[in-house]
Amino acid sequence: MAVYLMGSYSISTTRACRVVQLPKSMFYYRSVRDDGPVIDKLLELSQKHHREGQDKLYERIRNERLIWNYKRVRRVYVLLGLKQRKRTNRRLPNRERKALTLPVGHNVSWSMDFMHDTMLSGRPFRTLNIIDDYNRQALTIEVDFSFPSIAVLRALERVIHKHGKPQQIRTDNGPMDG
Repeated sequence: MAVYLMGSYSISTTRACRVVQLPKSMFYYRSVRDDGPVIDKLLELSQKHHREGQDKLYERIRNERLIWNYKRVRRVYVLLGLKQRKRTNRRLPNRERKALTLPVGHNVSWSMDFMHDTMLSGRPFRTLNIIDDYNRQALTIEVDFSFPSIAVLRALERVIHKHGKPQQIRTDNGPMDG
């Protein structure tokens, strides 16, 4: 804008900068930054390691003892268009919904679900509830801070040993025939 004013109205640089409220130092500023080496290194590394993102490439640059700061590498990385999209989770196909059937006796259908709450100290805990659908009896309620799969299997084995094996177990993810 200041260049336009200087050319059209033949005024001085100082006056043109004052009119457009631009500091004179900014008018004369020329970048001395040379990103050529950073561009070359990023292109070279991205061809060798095309699956890696900006953080891994920056780590490789630092391992080669090059002292370019993170923001500079990030700016050049985005400028080159190397930014990779995050992978999105694949959508699962819609499940076929079935109407809930009323069980006709004990051990026909069990329901299994997790619940969670927080203690007064703020630490969360979870419960695993296994219920007989016929009479809504809680067969077991396991309480722990986490439930790895082996803990769930052990709880199921204890309940099956005590009450017998059901025809099906219903979870939030649908029935598991077994």
